[in-house]
Amino acid sequence: MPSNSPFDESAKTWDQDPVKLARAQAVADGIRSQVPPQARALDYGCGTGLLGFALQAHCGHISLADSSAGMLAVLDEKIAASGATNLRSTRLDLVTDPLPPDRYELICTLMTAHHIADTDKLLRDLHALLAASGYLCIADLDAEDGSFHGPEFDGHKGFGRDELQHQAEAAGFRDVSFTTVFHMQKGAGPQQTEFPIFLMIARKPSQ
Repeated sequence: MPSNSPFDESAKTWDQDPVKLARAQAVADGIRSQVPPQARALDYGCGTGLLGFALQAHCGHISLADSSAGMLAVLDEKIAASGATNLRSTRLDLVTDPLPPDRYELICTLMTAHHIADTDKLLRDLHALLAASGYLCIADLDAEDGSFHGPEFDGHKGFGRDELQHQAEAAGFRDVSFTTVFHMQKGAGPQQTEFPIFLMIARKPSQ
């Protein structure tokens, strides 16, 4: 997510949207059903931590990373209120920051990749941050006509699964698979549009 963005302000009411809560839970369910429990995880573009909290019991420790100060402020309040000892927030923007030294067995992102212009670099960075045999789980929009965000949005209009698989493999990932884990609706009546959310799971080779 870009810095100094509307995400800072929207953080205050982010968790009040039941669709966002249901979406995060559906993605977490998809991850748990296909990925065994892992010791160290990174939720990149974590926002207020909805996905990280949903995966809390599935991982030994989760680093929750975002570039939005507003999102991280809300997240820190939630971690403190919950008493969670295995969740830690960190400010990180892979577009501009150097790679941190930590390595993870699981990296997940939810509705983050379509905000980042250079998908190939993102995949290479996430590959570098994974330990050998680690899992990458990307949940995002299937390719759409741009109506999800509207004409002012300059990010990706979702992703074609075949193209994203080729990009992931070019970045070094193997065993790439896709499932549809959620459907979002926007608009009302005959103008209502459904947007499928995919979960891509890929592995970093052991060697």
